[in-house]
Amino acid sequence: MTMNQPSLTERPAWQALATHFEQIEPLHLRQLFADDSQRAERLSVEAEGIYFDYSKHRITTETIDLLLQLAEECGLRERIDALFRGEKINITENRAVLHVALRAPREQAIDVDGADVVPAVHGVLDKMAGFANRVREGEWTGYTGRRIRNVVNIGIGGSDLGPVLAYEALRHYSRRDMTFRFVSNVDGTDFAEATQDLDPAETLFIVASKTFTTQETMTNARSAREWTLRTLGDEAAVAKHFVAVSTNAPEVTRFGIDPANMFIFWDWVGGRYSMSSAIGLSTMIAIGPDNFRAMLAGFHAMDEHFRTAPFERNLPVLMGLLTVWYADFFGAETVAVLPYDQYLKRFPAYLQQLTMESNGKSVTLDGRRVSYETSPIYWGEPGTNGQHSFYQLIHQGTKLIPCDFLGFSQSLNPLGEHHTLLMANLFAQSEALAFGKPAAEVRAEGTADWLVPHRTFEGNRPSTTLLADQLTPEMLGKLVALYEHSVYTQGVIWNVNPFDQWGVELGKVLASRIIPELQSSDEPELRHDGSTNALIRRYRERRGAAM
Repeated sequence: MTMNQPSLTERPAWQALATHFEQIEPLHLRQLFADDSQRAERLSVEAEGIYFDYSKHRITTETIDLLLQLAEECGLRERIDALFRGEKINITENRAVLHVALRAPREQAIDVDGADVVPAVHGVLDKMAGFANRVREGEWTGYTGRRIRNVVNIGIGGSDLGPVLAYEALRHYSRRDMTFRFVSNVDGTDFAEATQDLDPAETLFIVASKTFTTQETMTNARSAREWTLRTLGDEAAVAKHFVAVSTNAPEVTRFGIDPANMFIFWDWVGGRYSMSSAIGLSTMIAIGPDNFRAMLAGFHAMDEHFRTAPFERNLPVLMGLLTVWYADFFGAETVAVLPYDQYLKRFPAYLQQLTMESNGKSVTLDGRRVSYETSPIYWGEPGTNGQHSFYQLIHQGTKLIPCDFLGFSQSLNPLGEHHTLLMANLFAQSEALAFGKPAAEVRAEGTADWLVPHRTFEGNRPSTTLLADQLTPEMLGKLVALYEHSVYTQGVIWNVNPFDQWGVELGKVLASRIIPELQSSDEPELRHDGSTNALIRRYRERRGAAM
């Protein structure tokens, strides 16, 4: 991979886009639709069961042509091929990036360092399936012989956000006679609340940590071990109530987990790209191996679409390029992800790590400071709740916030007119954002002149609408892979590494230094800045105060 590339802003397509932006910026979506009766058809794509309507963006066909030219100039096609070939595109850690191998069919071959990794992937999937079935069918029992009714996943970051998203999104398909909980925060409240109504004799913990040394995860795991043994007493109980998703067999064994019950993954699996790996063990227990494999098939279908579809009809490429357009030319700082499906309530939180940990970078692959914006901030809530919360700012505030609306034609829980009302709100919001309500229309309704400015909607607020038939395991896989590959597209354009996360390291190092200073019974010598020293002293003085 060539790192010494021209600066992004020096590329011909970028400069053409800068000129083009001056022509586009004053145009209103009302005018763009009035001038082109076929705009909605022209600026929409249907692929892999997803109808992707991007006609309500502040673009023309020339905008898309220039963005596609930029993608070509940045070598997107070559970079996609390098990803799927297993090249070590994570250059700062000298690793391949092969989450696509986690959902490859058995007959596919993907080489890493001369070895086909697909058989190993399916070996782990088969082992997961066997274990999940034993738990689901009551064959795997706890130490006292009682069946497992509760599964608690202990992880953090990608080892938590992916499993939580998948469980909540696919709860319709889950075992309703089992309870699934997720513990991630080192705050003891998280563990206490997750376990307070559970019986240790019926509880299985999945400890998900690649190194089995992650501070937060292992602190929670040790608390889970103590919680279990307080009731069950015998150290031998650990092996019946704990399994691991890890690569560190010695530490797993030292904890008391039978290494036969360790489910591995590989250093070419990044945490935020890991929900289709063994990290998904809790998901597989919840929804069953068949549904889990259907989810993997959805991932793979979108992988293949990204790899093979022409860029002008490639959903992740179009989504990624539109993100670049707003971040770098309009100066939009955020993207709102608005799923009109309660099952996707954790999707925005999942995307926060996927997008911002990936492209929240300020240096290029060759270490140069960027001279342009990179990842926007991702956030959101399900509709219609958000309409009674933050939509006011999106409609009439001073910030431009591109929106992704996600909806489904068929509800998993048909109940009277609920779904019709839900989807009517989705379509209405995207329409209102795009076209607004001009002052003349407000005045024509008889509104007093002084009130007209307050009731005027400027419109011209951009959005994408993604419409699918139903939220199935397969469709969830497609949606997650869509955003994964959109993130990669953005990273290629910005010439950053979407697969490392050095920004999380410094805080970890400093926390390790501060921990003994907080624990010490003697007054420690503090060598931080004045503010941090004062905070440490304040905490030490007050930690024993009566509540």
